[in-house]
Amino acid sequence: MKINIDKSLVEFTPENADEKAKLVALWRLVVDCARFNKKLVPVGEYLPGINEFARFAIEGYEAPEGDAYPEVYAEAECRCYCQTCNKYVELKKGDRIPPCCGKLMEVLD
Repeated sequence: MKINIDKSLVEFTPENADEKAKLVALWRLVVDCARFNKKLVPVGEYLPGINEFARFAIEGYEAPEGDAYPEVYAEAECRCYCQTCNKYVELKKGDRIPPCCGKLMEVLD
């Protein structure tokens, strides 16, 4: 993962497919189009050579019991959108339809 810092702006650039998937998952946990975005809050210390990771908590995150959304999968390649924020996502056959703004995205015909 490439990390670039420019004043108060931090950019994360994934360098492989696994990092890209994890960044997408983090984005979906932190960003809420309809309500309030969550914050990453540092936990403990990052000491190079002693512990090889920096740990952050997601402020305001409440782990859902089970999965809060039903598992619905695309029957064919399609485009889904959120009626609340107008975000679009392209899905392939068999991809799970993602939630956005508190509900599952709608499939466009």
